[in-house]
Amino acid sequence: MSSQTLDELIENFGLFSDWEERYRYLIDLGRSLPNLEDVYKVDEHLVRGCTSRVWLIPEVNNDVLSFKADSDAHIVRGLVAILDAAYNNKTFDEIRNTDIEEAFKSIGLDTHLSANRRSGFFAMVERIKTITA
Repeated sequence: MSSQTLDELIENFGLFSDWEERYRYLIDLGRSLPNLEDVYKVDEHLVRGCTSRVWLIPEVNNDVLSFKADSDAHIVRGLVAILDAAYNNKTFDEIRNTDIEEAFKSIGLDTHLSANRRSGFFAMVERIKTITA
């Protein structure tokens, strides 16, 4: 999916002076993700706790997590892109050592996203942490 690192994304968000631009960037990040094939958009792949529908298809190989994910909401697809940069194709140790809450705050999402979107983001994080536990 993403070729950017989490640090690069945080830096890129910092380039925008207002939240209107940051939301556009978040949506653009989501648009850059490949669409998930409909065959994967089934209940077993749904992430519980998200208001929007989010599908996460993990694959674990030698303690490395890779995943495909998608959502039916543009902003949520952008959040998936952030998780992609943070966790996709990373070892379990790298995932455990990633401070996603700090990254979330650094970007400013903790204060500029609705409570439902924040909850959904962290539901995705919890799903990933459960897989790598």
